[in-house]
Amino acid sequence: MCERYQLKLYVTGDTPRSQRAIANLYRLCDQELPGQYKITVIDVTKSPQLAETEHILVTPTLIKECPNPVQRIVGDLSDKETVLWGLNIGISLNKIEQ
Repeated sequence: MCERYQLKLYVTGDTPRSQRAIANLYRLCDQELPGQYKITVIDVTKSPQLAETEHILVTPTLIKECPNPVQRIVGDLSDKETVLWGLNIGISLNKIEQ
């Protein structure tokens, strides 16, 4: 069992889209999971072997490794409700559809 959320964010270089995804993820985690998360940011241009191992085809891609189930979210993570739902953090699908 995990004590904290283990998140990996794959980005491509220091682009505006990558920066936005990183900022959005840290903001969301600070608000919803204070002190309960670990984020690892991986630049696929510097670590292509990690991206290949994880089958990363598009960036930004967020992988929630722990707690189970493993989840993937693609995009700049600007849609908070979708990210919360994808990470299984206290939000129901009904709330998203409203």
